[in-house]
Formats: sequence, structure tokens, C-alpha cells
Amino acid sequence: MKAVVWHDVGDIRLDEVPDPKILEPSDAIIRITRSAICGTDLHLVRGTMPGMVPGTIVGHEAVGVVEEVGPAVRGLTPGDRVVVTSTIGCGTCSYCRAGYYAQCDTANPHGPGAGTSFFGGPETTGPVDGLQAEYARIPFAMTTLVPVPDGMSDDDAILVSDIFPTAWFGARLAEVGTGDSVLVLGAGAVGQFAIASAKRQGAGRVFVVDGIASRLNLARGQNAETIDFNAEDPIALVKELTGGIGVDRVIDAVGVDAQRPARGPASGQGKDLESEQELAAPESAPDGDLWVPGEAPSLAARWAVEAVAKAGTIGVIGVYPPGFDRFPFGAAMNKNLTVHMGNCNHRRYVPKLLQLVASGGVDPKPFITQHEKPASAIDAYKTFDRREEGWLKTVLDVG
Repeated sequence: MKAVVWHDVGDIRLDEVPDPKILEPSDAIIRITRSAICGTDLHLVRGTMPGMVPGTIVGHEAVGVVEEVGPAVRGLTPGDRVVVTSTIGCGTCSYCRAGYYAQCDTANPHGPGAGTSFFGGPETTGPVDGLQAEYARIPFAMTTLVPVPDGMSDDDAILVSDIFPTAWFGARLAEVGTGDSVLVLGAGAVGQFAIASAKRQGAGRVFVVDGIASRLNLARGQNAETIDFNAEDPIALVKELTGGIGVDRVIDAVGVDAQRPARGPASGQGKDLESEQELAAPESAPDGDLWVPGEAPSLAARWAVEAVAKAGTIGVIGVYPPGFDRFPFGAAMNKNLTVHMGNCNHRRYVPKLLQLVASGGVDPKPFITQHEKPASAIDAYKTFDRREEGWLKTVLDVG
């Protein structure tokens, strides 16, 4: 079968690889009909999330059809349409039973202390081959696969594999409640769903910061109050729009790869962001190859702490890799902030979000801006990496 395979930092290829097989009684094999490219995949390709094993199939979002099930799998049969939850949980350990599927004691073969196991991740997460492929082996299939409601299209279902539940989780981490003012950092796919999630969890006002016009336009379509960091000082503007107080909640949907403003407006403390060495932005190489990072920025974390009101709450769902140590703890402590962060417990949210989409409560399709065949996946990665105008979420039409 064909699959997108990680070979080295900045080097992914569409390779011919062996078809997956049942390895454990609780496994299933699915034929993938839709996959997608996520910002987390870029972290792996760039090397900002280290430890990838050469030969690992990447990707952690998919919709598919069950082809084969192991002898311990009940309730799923060949022919069933399913969504794959991006993080893997056994469903029976104490963490899974409490809803913390991303901290399953069993799924990660490195042991209970190893943390999240997810598809297409680095060595510390398993690794488990990913979902940008024609077929995939699904561990703990009874937990990791969720049936697609009758009549729901693949395009409606694919973003419930990871993006929508991650954003919903971010709003929960930020403790969004009725009437709250909420700032979303980043208007990419996760940020767009964070806007939608915050509104459906009771937010009274939602602000969003980004520097790409097409993303801000899409956010305005959700009636978010948009801030272009290339033209405006986001911290000063948030303070002005909230009577000098700041927002009640912040959702960091960007993480370690936050870009500096192109024209360097002042931050909330009057500093020129381009003058600070550690805030150097990720950039694509001149020849168009994927960017390979140097020093990691902490711009989103700083803006989150500066923009939130005293005693406010920050929910972090943007990726910060192991070893990142630049969070402004002193400023956060001085403001009595609460900070929640982590990998999404997808299985906790996917079933009800599928029903929300099926009922018409949310339409994910406007956030899909590109459909590509797997043969174009590598070029799609490069364009996504460059954050080109109009490029939000790429879906791979596999089947």
C-alpha cells in the first residue's frame, strides 16, 4: 500500500509499504477513506517534536471502513464506517475509566509513566504507525474506533477525529463558562474550532489573534472579534476592548511554532518582537523545503499570560515538546493565573461531537480548504508549512 513515511527531519516521502496485519486480539484493520494533515504533523517533520523513528507512517486523523477485527473485538464488524480517535486508550485502566484516555496506563508500550500514545508519533509514544495511508492497524479498536452516524459524510466526520475534540478540550481546559470573554491564539483549524467550542460552552465574547487574512476572515464568519498581529498590538488591543482588564480565558491553539509579527508591532510590554533573539519565527527554506527549526519561540505563551485578566484561566492545546522551558511562570504567578494543558482525551469527546455535527449544530466543512490525493501529500505538507494564504486544513482523499 501507499503511505506517507517519515525518514528524517524535513524528509517525508510517499512510499510503498507492507499492508498492516492484526497483531493483538484487540486490533482492527481499517481501510482509510479520508485522512488529514495536522499542525502536529509539521512539528514531527520540522523536528520541533523530536524522537521520530525512520520508517514511521505519519498522520493521526482518519475516517475509514472496518476490514478485519481481532478475536477480542466485539461490537464492530467488517463494513462499519468509523472515526479513529487520534490518541489511543485501552478503555479499561483507571485513567481511561476516569476519562483521561490520553494518559492510558496500557496503550504506550513504554509503561504507565510514558504518557500519551498516538498514531504516527515519536518513539516515546510507541510508536504506532499513522493514518496517512491506505490501510491502518488500530490498537484497542473498541475504544479507538467510534462508529460514524448514518448519513454523515467523510468530510463531516474527518475533523472530529482530532481537530474538533482538541479544540473542545481546549475550551474545557480554559474553563470557559457563561458570559466569559475568551481569547483564542491562532486562527488555524484548531483555532477555528476553538472559537466554535468556546461559543457553544457559553462564551459571551470571543477574540482571535492571527496574521493571515483568510483565517481572520473565516473567524469573522463565526462572529469572532479578530486581531491581526501584523497590523495591531494584540495585547494592547485586548486590554482596550476589555476596559483595561484583559480576557477571562485564553485558549493557546498555536504552541511552540508561534510566528512573530511580520512588521514587528510592540507587545503588551512595549518590546519590538523582532528584536528578541528567542522569538525568531519559523521560516521556510529558500528552496521551498520544509523548515527545520533552531531555537523555539515562546510568543504564544507570553501573549496568553499578558492578555488574560488577573485570576483568569489559560488552556493550552498547542504543542510544546519535551524540553520546552520558556513559560513565563513568574508573571503567571503574580496574576494568580490557572494554567491547564495537555493532550486531548479524544475518546471522551468524539461520540458527542459526532452527534453535534450530525444534528447540524456545527458544520465542519467550511474549515476544509483543500482536498488532495495521497500522491500530492508531500507538496501539500510544504504549502501548509509555508502558511500560504487560504490554506487552512488539507484532507487527503484516500479511498
